[in-house]
Parts: sequence; structure tokens; C-alpha cells
Amino acid sequence: MLNILVTGGAGYIGSTLVPELLNLGHKVTVLDNFMYRQTSLNHCAIHDNFEIVRGDVRSDDLMKSLFKKADVIFPLAALVGAPICNADPFAADSINKLAVLSMLDQISKDQIVIMPTTNSAYGSGDGDNFCTEESPLSPISKYAIDKVKVEQELMSRENAISLRLATVFGLSPRMRIDLLVNDFTFRAVHDGFIVLFESNFKRNYIHVRDISRVFQHCLVNFHNMKSNVFNVGLSTANISKLELCKKIKEQVPNFVILEEKIGSDPDQRNYVVSNSKIESTGFEPKYSIENGVRELIKGYRMIKHTDHKNF
Repeated sequence: MLNILVTGGAGYIGSTLVPELLNLGHKVTVLDNFMYRQTSLNHCAIHDNFEIVRGDVRSDDLMKSLFKKADVIFPLAALVGAPICNADPFAADSINKLAVLSMLDQISKDQIVIMPTTNSAYGSGDGDNFCTEESPLSPISKYAIDKVKVEQELMSRENAISLRLATVFGLSPRMRIDLLVNDFTFRAVHDGFIVLFESNFKRNYIHVRDISRVFQHCLVNFHNMKSNVFNVGLSTANISKLELCKKIKEQVPNFVILEEKIGSDPDQRNYVVSNSKIESTGFEPKYSIENGVRELIKGYRMIKHTDHKNF
């Protein structure tokens, strides 16, 4: 049994990951400020090995007390995505960057850190838009820029892994519909149409349950994986926005896709990502885009409003 601290553990990823860690027999402490008024971990309260702390990751005294008890730290607490970071850059700076750098200064060299970063740090990749872990980083958004800085410091530690996550999709107890697959499927189900700008722009995707699985995989295989950066995505899902919409249309036949030739998307990410390094460790995602869209269609029979988002 490990003592695992999950900051931001009541969020989109944590709400899927934490129950799995508890079911594996670990002792899990979640620190979250519950800024979205979510109740996504209510079903975990029955576990004796579950502890919940309502607080702010920027509180030094609180965090020092929590770090002392942790064998493993999953720093999930963040303002995630360009819109919310642009809306409050000072909060983004203090939560996404300064709080994590403070954590790295305070914890011991023996404590394990497995941290999600982002493959949006690639920006537009190389001339062929192709990216491996060795590719130059060209972050566009403040969110990605701060994640790059944190990853640089993280990789100066021996007992750390950085997971450069693809765009996440799928249902979670703390749902987000502002992520691309989730958003496009919501539009298909409830609006019946979408207008695409720069529909040929590509990116990679990964299901939120596979994110939970990759954290567990890193724990089990930590000594062989530590001190490394890994892209984490579906190798079968390096697809354009238009290709994504066509996959959704296969399951929502009345979905109308309109391509706008004039104008640009504020999100200029455009890249193809190699996931062969994480796959070489034995990790293989289970959930395809098609699985996720099917799941989301069911979920959107229950979710009919846009409150479930970060910004």
C-alpha cells in the first residue's frame, strides 16, 4: 500500500483516477478547492483509506503537512486550458507553475512525482508536424508555456515522470464538455451542426480512463520508467478536426458539418504525435475515439446544458 497525494483530485482526471487507486488498496489523500462545486468523489467516502482535504494548493503550510505523509504525489491541480488561463493569468501562474515549483523544492528526493504535462507544448511540431519526446517545444498558450517550465524542473529530479497528455475525452464524474471530442459530440447531439475553422488541423487524443490506467502503469513500472518524459495518446487517433467530425457523424447521422474557409481558429495547435515510447513500456490504450463518442452520446442524454466546463 502506498500513501498517494492527489492534488486537484476531484477534477476531470482525478475523479476517474482516485476510485481506481482506492480499489487497488492504496491510501489516497485528495486536496481540492472544489471551485466547480463538484461532488464527484462522494462515492469514495465509504473507503477507510480515503481522506479529503478542502484547501488551496498555494497554501504552503497546508501543503507541507500533506507532503510529509506522501510516498507518491500526483499533482493534478491546475487551471486547465487556454481560455481559463487567459481569463486569470495571475491565478494560472500561481497554481500551474509556482505551486508546483514550490512542491519540488519542499519534497524529499525519495518521494515519487508522476505529473501530467501536455503535448500541446509542441505547438505545430516540425515541418511535417510530427513530434516525438525529442522534438523542440514551441508552446503557444500560457497553459502550455507554464507546463514546459514545470516539466524542465521536474526532470531535474530522479524520482519523477512527466506524462505529456494528448487531448483527453470521455465521461468523468467531474465532466468537462469544453474538450474537443466532448465538445464536438455535444454539438452533434444537441445542436445538430458544427462550423469548423481550419478543419485540417490535427492533434492526438486519449480517453480519460486510459489516463487513469497510465498513472497506474507508471506506479507499477516506476523504476524502469523514472526520469523520463512520455507522450500519452492514441496512436490510431492522430486525426484532423474534420476527420473527428466524420467519426462522430458515423454515430450521429444527422450531424451537419460546415467548413468555413475564411477566418482562423484561436487554437493553432497542429501536430501528429508519436506514442511509441510509452507503448514500448507495455502500455496500450483500451478506449478508441469510437468508444468515447458512443459513451458520450449516452451521457448527453443526461447532460443537456453547458455548465460542465472549465471556462
